[in-house]
Amino acid sequence: MVQLSRLFILSFLLLPVVSGADIYRFVDGDGVIHFSNTQPDEKFTLYLREGRKTAPRAPGAGLVDPSWMTGYVDRFSRANDLPPALVHAIIKAESNGKRNAVSPKGAKGVMQLMPFTSKRLRVSDPFDPIENIEGGIKYIKELLVTFEGDLTNAIAAYNAGPAAVRKYGGVPPYKETRLYVRRVMDLYRQYSAVE
Repeated sequence: MVQLSRLFILSFLLLPVVSGADIYRFVDGDGVIHFSNTQPDEKFTLYLREGRKTAPRAPGAGLVDPSWMTGYVDRFSRANDLPPALVHAIIKAESNGKRNAVSPKGAKGVMQLMPFTSKRLRVSDPFDPIENIEGGIKYIKELLVTFEGDLTNAIAAYNAGPAAVRKYGGVPPYKETRLYVRRVMDLYRQYSAVE
């Protein structure tokens, strides 16, 4: 498996970059990984997005065009086995879709990534909504693995950090975090109902 991954990465380094090319992946019943630059059928999911790293802007207030963002969040969430409604709920609670949002603690972009989280997730421009969304989705997946699928703890960790959730054995007793968890869960239920 490691050898296949190295070969795959090496092949990308040797190939010319094609603007706007996406790579899709499918693992068959024997564990063989298949890659394609098109999505031949539903079994193949988005593995790697290539191409321009800018999103269309809506007029005013640094907002990302909501129709564009909805489509991208839906596609990238599904490609990473996350419910799009959860990602939309976090974006709404974090920044209300404002690409240039900065929190008092220094979190940036539509998914409000902290600088050290952005760096670790290789998000070079946290104000680029594509990079920010991809980084945020990777972070949510990490938190779900860390907390063994416990969505409430993962959401609490997105707000307060994993160390605080571990320290308190669940949602920390911080008013901000408790309100945040409640808001994200309410939005998640609301968005799931229309998905």
